[in-house]
Amino acid sequence: MISWERSINIKTPYEINIMREAGRINAEALAAAVVLVEPGVKTADLNVAFEAVQKKYDVFSPFKDYPGPYPYPASICTSVNDELVHGIPGDRKLVEGDIISIDCGTVYQGFVGDMSVTVPVGKVSKLTERLINVTKQALDIAISKMVAGNTIGDVGYAVQTFVESQNFYITRTYTGHGVGRKMHEGPQVPNYGKPGRGMRLREGMTIALEPMVLVGTSSTTVKDDEWTVVSADGSLTAHYEHTVAITANGPQILTVL
Repeated sequence: MISWERSINIKTPYEINIMREAGRINAEALAAAVVLVEPGVKTADLNVAFEAVQKKYDVFSPFKDYPGPYPYPASICTSVNDELVHGIPGDRKLVEGDIISIDCGTVYQGFVGDMSVTVPVGKVSKLTERLINVTKQALDIAISKMVAGNTIGDVGYAVQTFVESQNFYITRTYTGHGVGRKMHEGPQVPNYGKPGRGMRLREGMTIALEPMVLVGTSSTTVKDDEWTVVSADGSLTAHYEHTVAITANGPQILTVL
């Protein structure tokens, strides 16, 4: 269960700069986790590395204690193989050939930076490589559509048509979202849609775009831990995300080092 703040919160240039720093710290903390990804590493170790960077900056994760079936118990999500989103770090050891999506957030001066990457564990299959590349390209395509005057449908349509042209699938259940003082603000931004439909994008909107791509199906289920979302057929999944601001000078990615 995701707690949504439905209102659309337009950010000032000053607030966007604060979000840029939140995103920079988040990207630094994520990089500290990603560098550890290799066979034999526990997913809990990635959470420890991420939190160590946040502690250095005296910031925190909006994921920790996020409300749901029970408070989310970690600062990042670690979703492996068929796990699409919301995987909980723990004692699971990564294995050569795995694929892991690391989703993370940082709160700095009351604003959130939110991002995700998908990382191969050692040598992976050609299919896994292609899935990662297609998902990253889908995010790049979504970012290119983050222009004032475009609609949410324009963004979703661009992602959907590209992913489906690569013979992969987009989840219909989970979406991108506005982000700012809360991790989940309006509007919802699906990875599918029709051109010209939906809300028009405006300068000052800040949106977490997050293509979530599956190899074999668009359907998902939730594991017994009541958080982890998996593909219904057990096939591989990938997830990329950036927080992006719509500005007079075009889209600006806020979650970069």
